Amino acid sequence: MTAASEQFFTGKEVNALPFARPGDALEIVPGLVVTQHSGEGKANQYFLRGFNLDHGTDLALYLDGMPLNMRTHGHAQGYADSNFLIPELLSYVLARKGPYDAQDGDFSSAGSIYMQYKDTIDKGFFQVTGGSFAYARALAVAPYRDFAGGSAYGAVEAQYYNGPWERGDNMRRLNSVLRWSRGSQEDGASMTFMGYANKWYATDQIPLRAVSSGLLSRWGTMDPTDGGATSRFSLSTRWSQIEGNHATRVEGYVVHSTLDLYSNYTYFLGHQDLGDQIRQFDDRTIVGVNAQHGIRWIDINGSPVETRIGFQGRYDDIRLGLQESVRRQLYDTLSNNAVGEGSIGVWTDTAVRWTPWLKTVTGARFDYYNAAVSSLQTLLDAPKLEASTGLPTFLLTGPFNQGVKNAALFSPKASIIVGPFYKTEFFANYGEGFHSTDARGTVLRFSASELADDDGFVQGASIPLLVKSRGAEIGARTKFIEGLNSSVSLFWLNLESENQFVGDSGTTIFGRPSRRYGLEFANQYSPNSWIRFDGDVALVHARYRGVDVPQTLAWLDLVTPDALPYGTFLGNAPGNYLSNAIAVTAMGGLELGEATGWFGALKYRYFGARALTEDGYFRSPATGTLNARLGYRWSDGWRLQFDAFNVFNSRSDQITFAYGSLLPSDPLYLQCAAGVAPSQVCGVGVMDRHFKPLEPAAVRVTLAGPLNFDQPITRLPDLSEPFSR
Repeated sequence: MTAASEQFFTGKEVNALPFARPGDALEIVPGLVVTQHSGEGKANQYFLRGFNLDHGTDLALYLDGMPLNMRTHGHAQGYADSNFLIPELLSYVLARKGPYDAQDGDFSSAGSIYMQYKDTIDKGFFQVTGGSFAYARALAVAPYRDFAGGSAYGAVEAQYYNGPWERGDNMRRLNSVLRWSRGSQEDGASMTFMGYANKWYATDQIPLRAVSSGLLSRWGTMDPTDGGATSRFSLSTRWSQIEGNHATRVEGYVVHSTLDLYSNYTYFLGHQDLGDQIRQFDDRTIVGVNAQHGIRWIDINGSPVETRIGFQGRYDDIRLGLQESVRRQLYDTLSNNAVGEGSIGVWTDTAVRWTPWLKTVTGARFDYYNAAVSSLQTLLDAPKLEASTGLPTFLLTGPFNQGVKNAALFSPKASIIVGPFYKTEFFANYGEGFHSTDARGTVLRFSASELADDDGFVQGASIPLLVKSRGAEIGARTKFIEGLNSSVSLFWLNLESENQFVGDSGTTIFGRPSRRYGLEFANQYSPNSWIRFDGDVALVHARYRGVDVPQTLAWLDLVTPDALPYGTFLGNAPGNYLSNAIAVTAMGGLELGEATGWFGALKYRYFGARALTEDGYFRSPATGTLNARLGYRWSDGWRLQFDAFNVFNSRSDQITFAYGSLLPSDPLYLQCAAGVAPSQVCGVGVMDRHFKPLEPAAVRVTLAGPLNFDQPITRLPDLSEPFSR
């Protein structure tokens, strides 16, 4: 490990703590918060190191060498859906924070998480789970030994969930993995097929004023037709070899994924007659390869040296767009694009052990991106807006919002490791990283959703294809106390700009440069084989840098004499808060039990109140939840397990936002419809907190047992055994 914040977890450690969703398993990474705001099929929301990462913009996720982040995505840049993850198959999770490792490229400014499935399964098993709010899950995993010169296994998962919502999620998920391998990760080969499909309805975040007035319950929805469908199919291969002082690894993959998503976040703000539901779609095929070669040698001073060189190539063939709809009935197309986006990355680093207590790692990477954006929008499906003459006008912006862009970045990296002294090491790291932006935003010339007062197209401004970050960290890791593994780190991270293309509106937002710095403290303590404590806390200060001129001008429009009485200026003043940047996160865990017999676990997660607007006027509540597990394992492979979630029935929020929306019950709704309210006020709507509540206390029961097709089950577990020990 080359940084104090770097963490490695086995699959057993990941699965020891209770979690409600597959993506929640990643919360074993200190400081990482994973939540959801739009149904059980959409990618999670991630928060780390003062970043509201949305669906993955600055957190790179990988599974078996395949990147999960989708660039130029129909819903969000860097969209990383981990709902197809089967946690029981995980071999390990490796988490690196910051842009300090030369191997980490796009989307890795806040961190990178590498997940690896097991190459082999020793014993087959099945498990069935049922629980509150119509939760049901079945999983079967079967090994095949001596198969085609190696070994193989297959896994099949089916899941259903409704949730506590008045409009049930009706989530239906099918998932499968088929894997063949021989040898080991370091010297062997593997081939893996994965298939996944999911359909659901979504209760999105709802306005606080609607709940406070009794218009909605906490479990209600403003649009019962929101939801979507997604699928993912992949074929990946790996070949690795160790020969003397040389080590080579090559990974290749092909991924086909789709997303069809219906959402309505502003209700009747843009269209008071039809509503603001949108459809976002994304259909893509990805091909990619990762290759690296390492060599160990001795320099002229006798110091051991390890040099690595790597290549990463990826091409995305994408069809994506944004349409407006009423109860899933489409009526116009804001954008419809075909995008081809390719990249190559070349990286290298060299680690030198100068003395028994001093090691350095220096490296760099070079990345080149090329994106070609074509418009498929036609006159007939373009938005039809009313001109000042009262006649309809077609907003055909697609032919102007297309083109080719390319960009390149050089990113140096450096680390110093001092120690060990008394089982303690000290680390200092510096690195530059980046994230790519939505290619559609790089060729944007005109707004895809509005006309000027003179009926002309509203000019838009393009954004750069690559955005640089710079970060540094100092820290220490110690095992001085027997059984205790502790690490502490101080970090700093600058992002060149927070510019982004907003897939929900087809426009660009120009964010200023930003800065984050903070402290992380993580601990794992296991005094003996049957008990383990985990605890971590992260404190972060996150702010924009500079002055937000566009926001200042917009705020001045809202404090004019005709607009001031409507109060829409509240929450829209210029400021330096980064929206939804969590200042305090903490996690505590307790695990009890041996390989057989009684076992249990507790997990407490906390993330603090935070500013929801850049002026800090709107703030979220803090959220704390406790999950618990109790179970028993029989020596012949049977397991009975009880999981409880949100044990104390906290009524806080899963996630909270603040923005303007409009409801038919708002006085402003009629004033805007009648043309009484100023246009700048009607463009903002009613500023309010919009939230998705934590799901209430829930229980799930799991029964697992051995699965061997050669030996059918003839003996059930002895249910009296747990009470006789």
